[in-house]
Amino acid sequence: MPSFDTVCEPNLVEVKNAVENTAKEIGTRFDFKGTSAGIEIKDKEITLLGDAEFQLQQVEDILRNKMTKRNVDVRFLDMGKVEKIGGDKVKQVVKVRNGIESELAKKIQKLVKESKLKLQASIQGDSVRVTGAKRDDLQAAMALIRKDITDVPLSFDNFRD
Repeated sequence: MPSFDTVCEPNLVEVKNAVENTAKEIGTRFDFKGTSAGIEIKDKEITLLGDAEFQLQQVEDILRNKMTKRNVDVRFLDMGKVEKIGGDKVKQVVKVRNGIESELAKKIQKLVKESKLKLQASIQGDSVRVTGAKRDDLQAAMALIRKDITDVPLSFDNFRD
């Protein structure tokens, strides 16, 4: 039976490269000399550091630019709140989205069921598997999911006949 998986998986190697390039640019830019501006990555969390919120915004812009150059969708970034740390310094934790959250998975499942296509959608961990008898219905479901869910960069894997 034909099927495909709907997933949300960033290329973590490219994300790491984008963070390293951002750190390199922060080190060479004149407007960041003598400040605490910086960026770090641990697992799937990126930490932005700076002297003020304005500086964090500049670091974030550099990161978004570097990620775009490396063909990584910036919608993978889940921006956290700006927190004050010792003195006048601030930090912001950015999570890299990986996997489909249960709420979004239920939304995709409901979308497929309400589409009147002869398909079944089942939640399997961090992905949603859509199965059906016809290949054309599956392709219509892909188009429908892409059109309706725009806030998360979804991709489709394991398309099987």
